[in-house]
Amino acid sequence: MLGSAAGGGYPQWNCNCDTCRRAWSGDPAAKARTQSSLAISADGESWFLLNASPDLRKQILDTPLLHPKSGRRHSPIIGAVLTNGDVDHVCGLINLRESQPLTLYATSRIHEVLAANSVFQVLNADLVKRRTLALNSPVELEGPDGPSGITVEMFTVPGKVALYLEGAAPVLDGETEDTVGLRISGNGKSFFYIPGCARLTSTLADRVRGAELLLFDGTLWRDDEMVVQGVGTKTGRRMGHMSVSGPDGSLAAFADLGIRRKIFIHINNTNPILLDDSPERAFVKEAGWEVGEDGMEVSP
Repeated sequence: MLGSAAGGGYPQWNCNCDTCRRAWSGDPAAKARTQSSLAISADGESWFLLNASPDLRKQILDTPLLHPKSGRRHSPIIGAVLTNGDVDHVCGLINLRESQPLTLYATSRIHEVLAANSVFQVLNADLVKRRTLALNSPVELEGPDGPSGITVEMFTVPGKVALYLEGAAPVLDGETEDTVGLRISGNGKSFFYIPGCARLTSTLADRVRGAELLLFDGTLWRDDEMVVQGVGTKTGRRMGHMSVSGPDGSLAAFADLGIRRKIFIHINNTNPILLDDSPERAFVKEAGWEVGEDGMEVSP
């Protein structure tokens, strides 16, 4: 787990809310976190990023497994898979511009978004392959030396377009190629990665039912969290995220789906589950969930 926080990280650079204040003070119960991203591997040698956060360079520095291993130019990172076009999930691609062979996987919609922004042309097209993944169609990821042993299946989840792509009346929980979840499988194991989701549909519930591992959107504890704390004007629903608590929250929604291990990721800086000693953290733990941390190593 390279990064476990939502956009802006934790503490957020310009925020002095209750949770951030404790992180700024160095409180050991308020661990700092970078922005949401994972690195996955089937063999411990070749790695794919799941989203590329703006903090990617620091995340690589903090993760020896991702350091160069041989020759003058080398990286164990051989590709990246994107779940949406949000700034906190695509800006890190710019860190990968130094002529390194990579394969970039996304929906056709997200590839269109990247192609429309000329800054992403710093990724040399002769070296960075852009592959479009069709929905509901498992595909084995490939690196420079061939198949990786990791299969990815993309599927839509309720969400919205990235903030910078919004029109005058954005759809808040549509199911389009703008926001997807992933089923990752390899070595006889599998898990689900869903860092952004506006609500749990019956279709999505059936898809993840009985899963060995789920990493899921934990952005806000309550829908009006940012408004109540005086640090924002948007609700979680307006941002395309379902809350953790409440009758329609993820704790209740996933309670009876028989998922063996559940971990919250993409956690906003205002969310009290970030604090090791908070009542909300204890409630989450009692409900059978874990709270993701940078550097956490997970095997399905």
